[in-house]
Amino acid sequence: MATDVKDIILNRDKSQNETLLEVKNLKTYYPVKAGLLRRTIAEVKAVDNISFEIKKGETLGLVGESGCGKSTAGRTILRLLEPTNGKIIFDGKDITNVTGVSLRKLRKDFQMVFQDPFASLNPTMMVGHLVSEPIKNYFKKSEKELESEVLELLKKVGLPEDAYYKYPHEFSGGQRQRVGIARALALRPKLIIADEPVSALDVSVQSQVLNLLKELQADFNLTFLFIAHDLSVVKHMSDRIGVMYLGGLVEIADKSSTYTEPLHPYTKALISAIPEPDPRKKKQRIILKGDVPSPINPPKGCSFHPRCPFAMEECSKVKPELKEVKSGHRVACHLYK
Repeated sequence: MATDVKDIILNRDKSQNETLLEVKNLKTYYPVKAGLLRRTIAEVKAVDNISFEIKKGETLGLVGESGCGKSTAGRTILRLLEPTNGKIIFDGKDITNVTGVSLRKLRKDFQMVFQDPFASLNPTMMVGHLVSEPIKNYFKKSEKELESEVLELLKKVGLPEDAYYKYPHEFSGGQRQRVGIARALALRPKLIIADEPVSALDVSVQSQVLNLLKELQADFNLTFLFIAHDLSVVKHMSDRIGVMYLGGLVEIADKSSTYTEPLHPYTKALISAIPEPDPRKKKQRIILKGDVPSPINPPKGCSFHPRCPFAMEECSKVKPELKEVKSGHRVACHLYK
């Protein structure tokens, strides 16, 4: 019996060290068309050469200003958008160019929780049908089996049984997001990409939804890519954090290192912007000058150098690579050669 328990623990630890998702040099560009013939005259570099990996059972937070490309990265990984270049390896399989029936089979293993719960739910369908629809698409089950499974999912996300027969407009924002989470869980996916899942909710409801996601992660052995702009929310949810700026990853590290020892000047500025709850403590803010450059025509070299207080001549000429400077801590900055 003792040996069996030991084997279970060893297998669990082994699975947590396995990589579920690996993104290699991913690029997603949007064409800019003009003229009578709608010719492509430029490209918006929404996601520009990012690489990272997520272990099984882990939560990777992706943070950055609005427009930095984090949501586009999430949708590209799910193949809701077509990548321009790079590789997406999910559970050991290269899914970058998978299409048709093969892609449909893979989709049950990765799902998405969208930012706006009202816009992502069909207003003409009852909640029970919304949650059961993914199951019906992949499995043959009787109406009684479907109803039983959906009621169990609704219970898991903290909704009453009578929610089954109600429509999305009859719920609050937080309850609608719980419906969206139940729908994402319906196929028992391995990976969930949560795209700003609480940004449209009241502050009083945000913590409830975040705690629910953490509970479900433990219950269903989920892996999360958690996209947000709120640093306190990302800190609560994530094991590791990646910081994006103008389509690229500038830093990636574990949660503790990101908040206590940020290395990239942009990350330092973001951390300094987190409000201090104790009014007696003085906190020095790092105010960045200038505006975020256009992703149509990003600066040469380091994309952050026009706003960086530590910029050197090399920064405007050579684009820094995302390199490991400490154990598990990677940064794209010439200051850490």
